[in-house]
Amino acid sequence: MTTPVTIIGAGLGGLMLARVLHVHGVASTVYEAESSPAARTQGGLLDIRDYNGQPALETAGLTEEFRRLVLDGRQAMRLLDRDGNLLLDVPDDGTGGNPEVQRGELRQLLLGSLPDGTVRWGHQAGGVRALGDGRHEVTFADGTTATTSLLVGADGAWSRVRPLLSGATPEYTGISFVETHLFDGDHRHPTSAKTVGGGAMMVLEPGKGILAHRERGGNLHTWVMLARTRDWLAGIDFTDPAAATARIVREFDGWAPELTALVTEGETAPVLRTIHTLPAEHRWDRTPGVTLLGDAAHLTAPNGEGANLAMYDGAELGQAIAAHPGDIETALAEYEQAMFTRSAAAAADAPDLYLMLGEGTPHTLIDAFTGS
Repeated sequence: MTTPVTIIGAGLGGLMLARVLHVHGVASTVYEAESSPAARTQGGLLDIRDYNGQPALETAGLTEEFRRLVLDGRQAMRLLDRDGNLLLDVPDDGTGGNPEVQRGELRQLLLGSLPDGTVRWGHQAGGVRALGDGRHEVTFADGTTATTSLLVGADGAWSRVRPLLSGATPEYTGISFVETHLFDGDHRHPTSAKTVGGGAMMVLEPGKGILAHRERGGNLHTWVMLARTRDWLAGIDFTDPAAATARIVREFDGWAPELTALVTEGETAPVLRTIHTLPAEHRWDRTPGVTLLGDAAHLTAPNGEGANLAMYDGAELGQAIAAHPGDIETALAEYEQAMFTRSAAAAADAPDLYLMLGEGTPHTLIDAFTGS
């Protein structure tokens, strides 16, 4: 089957592209490896920036719907020490430009804005090959294929489309997160809920830390941050949740029990998230009929920009395609040149995980917040 625009990946960036194309009357098909929208959890809270994520939603005609998803008060941030003492308290006074929403709810908003059948679930991209004249063929794990005159890789860090454009591969940063959840914290885990507060809470020491976020319904989403080698991580059996939890929490011996409880009382199995990045100024030569957006194009360590940039990429690419209906190559060239510039700038300006977990932490972070 041949389609005008084929998007690989139904994350926020790919769905934003499909939505903006739909607004402009351009058909697209999104292929997603997951079997359904509910196949897995979709991460935690996102702060939607007023200079990229929010303009993208405005372009998509979804600002009003987005505002209904905002969780008030979640821009608050607390920094504690290992004994639970408060070092820094930044309240959410309602004036911030980065309101917080649940990633899963935002994704569902985008999905609901598309015509039925736009997303083809259970289609894991395998081989991708050029057919000439800007056309490409994607082969899926079930053996089916799709041929397209415009292929967009919105398929994340380990993109199957990226090799058509670039030989770059993600590299491990030396930092990993371990993720878990406590549900209905205010009633079932009141001490932990009080410790986290109304928004985000961080406890940082050199090489390690705990970050937690209050989500909808008082759920507490926790990430343990560890600067550890691959070999060290390989020594933990994450197929045994109890043993993995016990090994992780040993890294926090001597920390206040209300902090370690965010890990030991976790109600989901701990999930390892190794943090990888692409080169900060990753780019490629213009190649007919194919491009990338989001993490497939400019993967960085978590810094609050990734989802926002992916949505902005999708919106900008969609507008460029709509503006040049008979000239795809001009549309792609304009999009890519602007995207290369903004993604490199975002990577240069973004907070560094090594600042958060470096020798000067937490004082370096306090100085960054207070302007000292």
